[in-house]
Amino acid sequence: MAEAAALTPPDQLLRQLEFTVIRKLDGLLQGDYRTLWRGAGVDLADLREYQAHDDVRHIDWNVTARVQTPHVRQFHEDRDMNAWFLLDLSGSVDFGSAGVTKLAVATRFVAALARVITRHGNRVGALLYGQRVHGVLPARTGRLHVLELLQRMQAPTPASDEARGTRLAELLHAAEGSIPRRSVVFVVSDFISQPGWALTLSRLARRHDVVAVRLWDPLEMDLPDAGLVTLQDAETGEQIFVDASSPAFRERYAELAEEQETALRTQLALSGADVLELATDDDLLDVLMRFADLRKQRARLKTPRRFPATLQRAAPMTETAT
Repeated sequence: MAEAAALTPPDQLLRQLEFTVIRKLDGLLQGDYRTLWRGAGVDLADLREYQAHDDVRHIDWNVTARVQTPHVRQFHEDRDMNAWFLLDLSGSVDFGSAGVTKLAVATRFVAALARVITRHGNRVGALLYGQRVHGVLPARTGRLHVLELLQRMQAPTPASDEARGTRLAELLHAAEGSIPRRSVVFVVSDFISQPGWALTLSRLARRHDVVAVRLWDPLEMDLPDAGLVTLQDAETGEQIFVDASSPAFRERYAELAEEQETALRTQLALSGADVLELATDDDLLDVLMRFADLRKQRARLKTPRRFPATLQRAAPMTETAT
């Protein structure tokens, strides 16, 4: 299970994934690897009409003047590609039902994808966030570097004297100043955060190829009939005593969860980032294959940012707290 994998030493975890996931995924990507990361090279690949969230620096002014419609240039992807993982390791991520935490599945996702990327000679880096940004791992290549990344993910996050909720905007803002060149950026988070992150994510998506990997657990959407229970905020420590056997309470819980889900999906859609859903009950290989299919379809459609809604795991997702 994913929770056990999160406690597995990094070398053992990576060996397991290399046999069960990475080799299969690597075979799937063979021949289409450049297509998945298209858009950050120097050789012209194509021209198309300007769309919302396109980088204005890529506008071809000569073509625009000739056809009287803004057009942007697309480029062949460099062989030398950087990928960055912005990792939310806050308290809410260390939650899951049926013995599988969001942190566990995030660790496996990062391990598999980082190894696939570095096997092709490309580099991966990471920013780690607990209650603040507490670590930056420069972009490097190689298996040992991936192992170091996994070790940093599994290490306890530094304690803080101040009990506060997640402020995802701090992680995204740190990335703006830490990633020097255009890269593929994976924001791995449950996006349970104080408000203010959506605008920063949008700025990041204008400069980089951003994929928001949204972690979630089914229990967050549907509270079971568990009788009288104490619920505790994993980040602030605040506790409340509730009667989960009450149908009215469970119905209200589901309504609020749906409202937050709708607000989150709206924010992510408006940000211009691609969105990949990763649930604690997902099969990792299926998720990564879905990611590859989404990237290739986007390249065929030549749409700059959004994955086709029909290929996302769930139905699609104002700046509000979630």
